[in-house]
Amino acid sequence: MIFNSPDDAQSANNDALGDLPEWDLADLYPGPKSDAFSGDVARAAADSKAFADKWRGNLSTAAEAGNLAEAIGEFEVLSDLLGRVGSFAMLHYVGDTTDPERGKFFGDVQQQLTDISTGLLFFELEFNKIDDAVMAEALKDAGLAHYKPWIDDLRKEKPYQLDDKIEELFHKKSLTGRGAFNRLFDETMASLEFEVDGEKLPLESTLNLMTSTDAGQRQAGAEALAKVFKENIRLFTLITNTLAKDKEISDRWRGFEDIADSRHLANRVEREVVDALIEAVRAAYPRLSHRYYTMKARWMGMDKLNHWDRNAPLPDEDTTPVPWDKAQSMVLDAYGGFAPEMADIASKFFDGRWIDAPVRPGKSPGAFAHPTVPSAHPYVLVNYQGKTRDVMTLAHELGHGVHQVLAAGQGPLMAQTPLTLAETASVFGEMLTFRAILDGESDPAKRKALLASKVEDMLNTVVRQIAFYCFERKVHTERRDGELTAERLGEIWMEIQHESLGDAIAFREGYETFWAYIPHFIHSPFYVYAYAFGDCLVNSLYARYQQAETGFAEKYFELLKAGGSKHHSELLKPFDLDASDPAFWQMGLGMIEGMIDEIEALEG
Repeated sequence: MIFNSPDDAQSANNDALGDLPEWDLADLYPGPKSDAFSGDVARAAADSKAFADKWRGNLSTAAEAGNLAEAIGEFEVLSDLLGRVGSFAMLHYVGDTTDPERGKFFGDVQQQLTDISTGLLFFELEFNKIDDAVMAEALKDAGLAHYKPWIDDLRKEKPYQLDDKIEELFHKKSLTGRGAFNRLFDETMASLEFEVDGEKLPLESTLNLMTSTDAGQRQAGAEALAKVFKENIRLFTLITNTLAKDKEISDRWRGFEDIADSRHLANRVEREVVDALIEAVRAAYPRLSHRYYTMKARWMGMDKLNHWDRNAPLPDEDTTPVPWDKAQSMVLDAYGGFAPEMADIASKFFDGRWIDAPVRPGKSPGAFAHPTVPSAHPYVLVNYQGKTRDVMTLAHELGHGVHQVLAAGQGPLMAQTPLTLAETASVFGEMLTFRAILDGESDPAKRKALLASKVEDMLNTVVRQIAFYCFERKVHTERRDGELTAERLGEIWMEIQHESLGDAIAFREGYETFWAYIPHFIHSPFYVYAYAFGDCLVNSLYARYQQAETGFAEKYFELLKAGGSKHHSELLKPFDLDASDPAFWQMGLGMIEGMIDEIEALEG
């Protein structure tokens, strides 16, 4: 096998893709050494101290006197300022996590923000000590009633809050504990190099090889990943054990019963609803992933797919690189076909350089949309390499961006959407883009390839993420009895993969280490079920959209504008959907099964 050097290959790919944008963070600050940035850090410190001096020990009195809305308003302004500083530091850092100067800047800012925010911890703790009867009376004031959704959510955390000094200790030590191990993981991953045919590639480019049309490249990429993961497995095992134990200590002190209850609380979703989702997806494995991968193995002329073939393009799939300008028009046209306002908002990301698209050494892998703060605007990071899946990723992240722009009107305290609902707009935007592409294709073979690609994305979003959640549950449960070895982590990983993907996948040597690179396990334990929640929710929403004659877009925008101000049951009620009803999940899974049926029909 002969591969171009990474520089030559990337240069050629960039030429085919056109001018890829890099984001302009000047809307936050001109630079890390700017007077504006240092001035805001100093202002945040001074204003936070003044806020604490004014309100500490006085919140109950303020509630009785009708001044509580004033306190929350001042806290909200501080939240926006601190969020702006932290957002800039993070976005500057992820542009090149291997740059020591950026790493130091990020670490120093985190330290400063931790010190400043420690002085504000009293506010939410003291707020929850206000007597319920006093709070009920205070909420008759219209100014305070505006913040009722935030107050209600805050008071749900009351049973799990600790003594003020313990909360302060937890907060301060997060920087040298959980935060430090998160940073160690990120910087290690960004610095790893994977040798393929004598050339060294970063993680993102190596993972990308497993979607190549060349079976040899797919295998070479998978084996390179396995080799480097294995060489570093002791470090990733230590990070995983440490963070699982850290979470267990926190959960035990706070009194959470189940290992995922803290995530459910943060997501404002009931454990029973999540359990129903998990049960529904696991029961559907044979009808979805097992069935589909058996079909794909047949299409590929194989008895079984090697694990590196799972996301391989189909023989009829169009793998011509999609230039950036075409990807932009594909997404904006799809959004505009649903609602012009949606396309108008998304176009601002392109026009304002709110997107960072190229693959670069040291750049954070994957993709995300960061909301920053309501007084600014979101930013999107992708690693665009011209595949149809990259177009879908762009549509996904821009969906987040549109959601974040619309929710900003709720203000810093209520704009943030729980993870379960945060995936709604992203997956819906992806679905709109896919349907627009599919509707424009009349060739049966190409339609089959497009449908198959979408099914694979949905399996990765639903089946794969629920499998990840099950893996985490086993790991965190066993960690309570002692450290897990790398071998045991690999065994759990393989058990879950066999169950979720079925007998049509042959897991070759080295795949037992692939748990090591999943960042969600490190940064946000149990985050992953939110993807499946969002995908099934959107499938049900999209079914309603197809049935609706008029008015759907208006109701959909109201859902997005609500941000975190409403519970999922209230947001879904206008669409006659109920996530607590098992039929809700079956409707979402049924759409995936229907697509597989459609592919089978095209085979005939």
